Amino acid sequence: MTGQSNDESIEVMLAAAETFPPPPGFAEGSRFSDPAIYEKASGDPEGWWAGWAGELEWFEPWKEVLDWSDPPHARWFEGGRINASVNCLDRHVAAGRGDRIAYLWEAEDADDGSGDGRRGVTYGELLEETCRFANGLRGLGIGRGDVVGIYMPMVPETVVAMLACARIGAVHNVVFGGFSPESVRDRMDVSGARALVTADATLRRGSPVPMKAALDQVLDGLGGLEHVIVLDRCGTDPPMAEGRDLRWADVIAGQPEKCEPERMESEDPLFILYTSGSTASPKGIVHTTGGYLTHVSATHRMVFDLRDDDVYWCAADIGWVTGHSYIVYGPLLNGATSVMYEGAPDYPTRDRWWEIAARYGATILYTAPTAIRTFMKWGDDLPAAHDLSKLRLLGSVGEPINPEAWLWYRHHIGGDRCPIVDTWWQTETGGIMISPLPAITATKPGSATLPLPGIEAKILDGEGHEIEGQGLGGNLVITKPWPGMARTLYREPERFIETYWSRFGQETYAVGDAAFRDGDGYFWIVGRLDDVINVSGHRLSTMEVEAAVDSHPSVAEAAVIGVPDEQTGQAIVAFVTPRDGTSDGVEPEAMTAEIREHVAERIGKLARPARVYYSEDLPKTRSGKIMRRLLRDIATGHDLGDTTTLRDPSVVESLAAQVEAADS
Repeated sequence: MTGQSNDESIEVMLAAAETFPPPPGFAEGSRFSDPAIYEKASGDPEGWWAGWAGELEWFEPWKEVLDWSDPPHARWFEGGRINASVNCLDRHVAAGRGDRIAYLWEAEDADDGSGDGRRGVTYGELLEETCRFANGLRGLGIGRGDVVGIYMPMVPETVVAMLACARIGAVHNVVFGGFSPESVRDRMDVSGARALVTADATLRRGSPVPMKAALDQVLDGLGGLEHVIVLDRCGTDPPMAEGRDLRWADVIAGQPEKCEPERMESEDPLFILYTSGSTASPKGIVHTTGGYLTHVSATHRMVFDLRDDDVYWCAADIGWVTGHSYIVYGPLLNGATSVMYEGAPDYPTRDRWWEIAARYGATILYTAPTAIRTFMKWGDDLPAAHDLSKLRLLGSVGEPINPEAWLWYRHHIGGDRCPIVDTWWQTETGGIMISPLPAITATKPGSATLPLPGIEAKILDGEGHEIEGQGLGGNLVITKPWPGMARTLYREPERFIETYWSRFGQETYAVGDAAFRDGDGYFWIVGRLDDVINVSGHRLSTMEVEAAVDSHPSVAEAAVIGVPDEQTGQAIVAFVTPRDGTSDGVEPEAMTAEIREHVAERIGKLARPARVYYSEDLPKTRSGKIMRRLLRDIATGHDLGDTTTLRDPSVVESLAAQVEAADS
């Protein structure tokens, strides 16, 4: 996609795109219903962001909004002093909102009869627990600039650990609770973590899965790791190494409910978050304090049209950037009430999410297209059995959403009354960059629509020239600095510049995604630039082919990859989950022929999958992300390596057997 119309498929898709204006009356009471805010932000972007920063509480005001004298090294709100935990907690309590619920937490085993699986955590309680744990960390000698690892389940104490680090100026390094112990060790090693906070175990489908005991097998030899703090989540009583391991309860025992916060420089690091790579080592994204807080508080309030009586549910995991920005910092900065759920969406039954949404009266739901497509597969009757009438806004995050899933989400979850904010952003951007504003923007299924006020995005060809024609694809870039932007890669400054700021010059952030615009200027993200298949010299986006396969009436979900082919350079391979959720009864030859013809009709004959394999599910992490790297390894017969981090490792075995049988 480099400035040429991608056959006729994009034009066909644009012609078929239906437009949905904001629902009648939605703008009433909205703070963001005037389109003039786009012009205001564009005319004075520094003033726009300074206005948002001014809504936070600063110990000392900044002297300069933005220093961009040495790109790509931006410095936002230089000279200002601020603390993240104070802005998330203290100022709300001081304003008399200490009794407001911060989190409505539901454990996976909430209905086991113990009575402690559901609890509301107030802002006042969260502040007290944060101060106790922060004092406990200080008592261990942890302080400003020290790195603290966090490897925890989805429990309120995870938030406490993050905010306690922020309070004392330590840099938290959260690792997703579904990652392997080896991944944790690697991230602790390269970041030089002095302490690691974990739990005895995490619940998975009703059974405790060890966390601490699993870590014990890999932590030896980390000379810089002085303390491992263990929360008792499941009562499994793991072994404790004398002199290193401490129980959470002992760390906070006797600690005062108040803790003097560090006065952090705006550009001081707040956290490191490592991104996974299929071929390179993980990259330690560094986000700083003042700019990041400004960006996530602004975007959380704008994009979700946040109102005081909302019950907001971001159904992600805190271990990912979505959880950092839109479960922890964004909602707490804005004094929101959030739902936090610990477990799987289908435990003990497949309607667990809808039961939770109905119980707490969720008004906003923010989740991933993968989850939405899974719910489609499970059936319309499950959400229909629950009262979802309080929902007023839906969000999508994590990957481009195909139009079929968008429309299903709108109809079956939103009752055709809820606007959908399809958000595009990355770990590196810190917060949302391209998204509708629900009281202003007419939406189109599959399009993230327009850059938010204060954000400037363009599409460039390979030579760096802007592409403005409808349906002409190229490289998505961000052309002006924004407050939440990553500042560097931890201990790898050269790699930071080479990866993100070298392609089009050091003032232009090369996103790494392919995109095109339509006649209304809307952005359509079609996938990673490295997720492009070259078939006989024709470049095809895997996301586009996936959307075509997904739209077949018998397909619930699909993933598409490219594999080497002697004749065409690359061949397209599709992995498909049938609509009924099983592969039983599927006649592979007949269904494959149907899918191939369907894709040919939607895109063109060159896009037809050369091979199609069927499975009840696709290889996914426990957060629901499809592991396309594994699919490539399966299709090419490569060693699969460690698959223990998958939600269901047996899926890999089934698909590998199919590929082996087809090749024999």
